[in-house]
Amino acid sequence: MNTSVEISYYPLKDEFIPHVLDFINRMKNYKNLNIKSNGMSTQIFGKYFDVMNALTEEIHKSFELPHSIFVLKIVNADLNIT
Repeated sequence: MNTSVEISYYPLKDEFIPHVLDFINRMKNYKNLNIKSNGMSTQIFGKYFDVMNALTEEIHKSFELPHSIFVLKIVNADLNIT
């Protein structure tokens, strides 16, 4: 099953941009996922378990920074428009 996730990351730090970019770059290391970013969110497309396993790993790493917030929307379809 394919899935699409729209995710926004809000590290509650004065210098938040490096943490957001680090998260996005770590997600881009998963070659079996398609990642698209814009100024508001990041979209992740791929097989359900591939996406969810990557998110579990990378959100856990980001939670090492205190007071990190993630907002996700998940749909059970590939909404990637190329």
